[in-house]
Amino acid sequence: MAKSRESKPHIGIFGRRNNGKSALINALVQQEVAIVSDVAGTTTDPVKKTMEWPGIGPVILVDTAGIDDLGDLGTKRVKKTLATLRTIDLAVLVIADNQFDKFEHNLIREFNSYSIPFIIVHNKADIRPIASRLKESLNTTFQTDVIDFCSLNPTNYDELMQAIQKRIPPSALNKESLLRGLIMKGDLVLLITPIDSEAPEGRMILPQVQAIRDILDNECIAVVARESEVKTLMDTLHPTPALVITDSQIFEKANAMIPPGIPLTSFSIMLARHKGDFENYLKGTPFIDRLADGNRVLILESCTHHVTCDDIGRFKIPRWMLNYTGKELDFDVVAGLGDLPRPITDYSLVVQCGGCVITRRQVTGRLKEALDAGVPITNYGMAIAFMHGIFQRAVAPFLVEYKNEQIGC
Repeated sequence: MAKSRESKPHIGIFGRRNNGKSALINALVQQEVAIVSDVAGTTTDPVKKTMEWPGIGPVILVDTAGIDDLGDLGTKRVKKTLATLRTIDLAVLVIADNQFDKFEHNLIREFNSYSIPFIIVHNKADIRPIASRLKESLNTTFQTDVIDFCSLNPTNYDELMQAIQKRIPPSALNKESLLRGLIMKGDLVLLITPIDSEAPEGRMILPQVQAIRDILDNECIAVVARESEVKTLMDTLHPTPALVITDSQIFEKANAMIPPGIPLTSFSIMLARHKGDFENYLKGTPFIDRLADGNRVLILESCTHHVTCDDIGRFKIPRWMLNYTGKELDFDVVAGLGDLPRPITDYSLVVQCGGCVITRRQVTGRLKEALDAGVPITNYGMAIAFMHGIFQRAVAPFLVEYKNEQIGC
């Protein structure tokens, strides 16, 4: 799980050892993909399986180790199980033999702390069906679906599938337009896309591809150019762009080339509104001005890639931040969704990438620890714009739409 790059909804299967979590996954995907054994603790690390879900599309099922594992190794397994909550959009709590006590209550508290919706599956119903009193109690207490199920003979398979489909949050499907509210049918959108050592050979980076598709889906016109061609293009381009989106690392150049009356933002800020914690990014970015000598900054990349001297997260952002603040700062960079190298309270600021390859839940789950600890957060694009003096211009295209969303317009 440490280096997940899947932007599909994640459904986590949780419960005690030997409650049949792996058997349940096999029943859901209707094939033998997880090892099933009578030996408690067979599943030791989170295991993922992709399946096509009717009415939802591709999803990732995550099989986890038992929450009642024992010993030093068991404690580590439980820790890994709980760490998956940062990535989960929907949880399935598997119980059996009518057992429901502190382990399940503790798990549900963790679900609630991450605002993860969940359903409860009483497995092994062929051996011992769920007691009506327990089912009624769980229904009343947690206001969720409670399903009696047999993974070996899943006669009510459709009931379980429907419950999962009903509970998975719409935000996990992430089908909203990247540029909703910013462009209208027929608008022209200019994309400034530098080609440097970080650009994949023969291809474009994912945020650029996503933006082009979204522009086309909105029945608009996408014009793509390198920064070296923009000045000439702006003299001849008709109609005038309704929006310009640039790579964050050339924000300063783009700001000079694009007339003030034309909205300008970056691919990273576009993603910040689409799947990040936009409100807390807005609040956290100005904390760059408060950094002091000896402060440590955490930079979170969502993917792993070949590192070059042009790497924006590992080299450019630290260099810009050192130059802008004039302070002696320390930096840690974490790729993927792995553990942090030190306690979150050691950091004075967290800088999150756009998150193009992961889900909204994974982005916000990754940032929860920082927010809970009172550590300010920002986003690659917002931080770069702030340090180049164009923060207000860069976020302005999204502010009206964002405020409308907050008040329900």
